[in-house]
Amino acid sequence: MLVGKVTETVRSIEVMWRAGLIPFPRVDEGLFALLAMRRIGPFAAAAQVAARRSPDVTGLVDDRGSLTFKQLEQQSNALARALQSRGVTTGTVIAALCRDHRGLVLTMSAAGKLGARLVLLNTGFGRTQLADVVRRENATVLIYDQEFAELLADVSGQVERYAAWVDNRRALGRIPVLDELIASTDDRPVPSPERRGGFVLLTSGTTGTPKGAPRDHTSLMSSVQFLDRIPLRSGECTYLGAPLFHATGVSQFILSYALGCKVVLRRRFDPEATLRGVHEHRCTALVLVPTMLQRIVDLGPRILSRYDTSSLRIIFVAGSALSPDLGNRATAAFGDVIHNLYGSTEVAVATVATPEDWRKAPGTVGRPPVGCTVALYDAEGKRITEPGVTGRVFVGSALSFHGYTDGRNKELIDGLLSTGDVGHFDEDGLLFIDGRDDEMIVSGGENVFPIEVENLLEARPDVVEAAVIGVPDPEFGQRLKAFVVPAAGSRLDADTVREYVRSNLARYKVPREVAFLARLPRNATGKVLRNRLA
Repeated sequence: MLVGKVTETVRSIEVMWRAGLIPFPRVDEGLFALLAMRRIGPFAAAAQVAARRSPDVTGLVDDRGSLTFKQLEQQSNALARALQSRGVTTGTVIAALCRDHRGLVLTMSAAGKLGARLVLLNTGFGRTQLADVVRRENATVLIYDQEFAELLADVSGQVERYAAWVDNRRALGRIPVLDELIASTDDRPVPSPERRGGFVLLTSGTTGTPKGAPRDHTSLMSSVQFLDRIPLRSGECTYLGAPLFHATGVSQFILSYALGCKVVLRRRFDPEATLRGVHEHRCTALVLVPTMLQRIVDLGPRILSRYDTSSLRIIFVAGSALSPDLGNRATAAFGDVIHNLYGSTEVAVATVATPEDWRKAPGTVGRPPVGCTVALYDAEGKRITEPGVTGRVFVGSALSFHGYTDGRNKELIDGLLSTGDVGHFDEDGLLFIDGRDDEMIVSGGENVFPIEVENLLEARPDVVEAAVIGVPDPEFGQRLKAFVVPAAGSRLDADTVREYVRSNLARYKVPREVAFLARLPRNATGKVLRNRLA
């Protein structure tokens, strides 16, 4: 046990050194980063480390222009002091409802410097969801973009409000604006808080009010779970398409900042603007959720060829399932750069598929990086070790959470946390996700996972996307129903869909019903809202 721990630590240090997170031989810089992480948390520490190493280098580009790492550090100091003068202190809970821009970045850093707890709210929330989460998380400060003002109607009037992005200053009335607070406040360094504040990510909430997954124990060593299989490097450039409130976006933002990389943000995702940003800034990494990648690839060769994306070494995809068809199309368009991460809000990283893994086995989510353990268990809790046998997926790592903010937790076996998914390993040890445990249906006594049918349908050139769910059936207990978004000009009909599935899969996997939609309902991070389909 001890030998294994030492080996893992040595390997972790090697990974961080290779990425440039520990700039050998400047071990003191590595120690500074480690101490900063412990004192003020990952957001503020990453920005502080970058400002110390490369003060005059551009650290952020957003819709309003660019800021150096030094400017970001100074402005977050000023914001922290301004909030502190208004009563924000160690333990205060700040909720942020913002799109991706400097206001959110500065809020994240300022909260860390004050020891405040930051709750990152989903910009796709409805009024009721928003009010429920703000109340449950005990937030007393809400920082928001003006466009979301109407969503705050059900939030208690006792919650102090601050505007991070302003469209019409006059309409805000007496609501304080972050830019004005920063401009009018001293930007000297802020004394360390009594204790670290931490932050809270929220689950997708596709089945109700999102649950809070706190991140109170992040450390510099945890970064190896990404860097071991995703070759981010110091001083490069990351285009962040995935939203910062989501685990995918925020993890890569922290890592990129800690590595001194320039980060390019846009408030709203646009596929062609993303290509333009990669081209203009010579980005080496592009961070997306699968629906964003699909919108980019769907632009087609004529538009894709307008932009030089040869600088990309990494297209980092996470947040929902990457279908074999989409991954293959993206590889054909951009080369061997697809890195497909599997994880969840609760477990963080589980596995990563490198481009080599994908070439070998399209659809795989890869292998666990250093510091992560993945195991499969059957319904009785017995571990599955045979390849090709489907089981429930459990994960262990230093980044796994220790329970939701409402006191509930995910199932634990042997110290490993349930992801809620089912999957199998192939003969080479590569993991495949077969679906959600709660999405499996039993039709006529046969277990069916809808994702297999979805992947098959999405491989058709006349299908843009598809979702398959289980619905009640008086004869078979349950049956499949497919929702298909046909390509423009397609003459696809239900009989063709059923016959196609019948000719490729077992008969009990053929959907009895097929519905055609203009688009699938999705949340802000691209996950299909299956409850709406049902």
